[in-house]
Amino acid sequence: MTTLAAIILCHNELDHLRPCIETVRFADDVLVFVDATSSVADKVVRVAEEAGARAIRRPFDDYAHHRNAALEAVESDWVLFVDVDERVPPELAAEIRATIETGQADGYGIPRFNYIFGHLTRHTGWYPDYQTRLLRRGRARYDPARPVHEVVLLDGPRGTLQHPLIHYNYRDLAHFIAKQRRYAEIDASILFEQGQRPRPHNFVLQPLRQFRWRFFTLQGYRDGLHGLWLSLLMAWYEWLKYRKLAARWRQAR
Repeated sequence: MTTLAAIILCHNELDHLRPCIETVRFADDVLVFVDATSSVADKVVRVAEEAGARAIRRPFDDYAHHRNAALEAVESDWVLFVDVDERVPPELAAEIRATIETGQADGYGIPRFNYIFGHLTRHTGWYPDYQTRLLRRGRARYDPARPVHEVVLLDGPRGTLQHPLIHYNYRDLAHFIAKQRRYAEIDASILFEQGQRPRPHNFVLQPLRQFRWRFFTLQGYRDGLHGLWLSLLMAWYEWLKYRKLAARWRQAR
């Protein structure tokens, strides 16, 4: 029988860990990859093991290298990556099991339902939000040049599944802002290393383009006020990214 390992990356999200493990018990092996630098790493390991999962500690450097290290820590035929704030419904679990027995691709994109501020967000760029998470081990890896918003590199074809993951994304505004500040810092560093300099028009045109893309092209208006609010927040993110890029160039001088 084809074997499957479910890998859960966890920093300090103790509230999510046990419910997440419960939804991936259909896998032959459940591994919780623990950020060793977390102040609650010991508690994470204890909760994982009490829930019947294996736990491995590794200091977090970036998402791509962390996921590649996790791929090397299992011996199964297939790997399913699940973030700790995600859940695998029974319909998706059954589809995954059937796919690894008969599928011809080396990786599969899974659609994802995102709950943002408690709202299921069907537009504004958060659905179908395909995530390539089901990987044939030995035929897939993460691009080390993409430390955030990581990209899967496959040796063969890519397929898609039908049933969605459930993602409990961004509890509230404070949670959203904290994560976007971290992402903006990483994205600004990437632009800086590429030699890109911020221009005055970037602080105006890039946020406007982002808002137009989210609210009109991706039909954020169909999410009502929730879509408007998210489109504005993502426009703010673009402004913040270029502000941090400008700060990097000032520091360089």
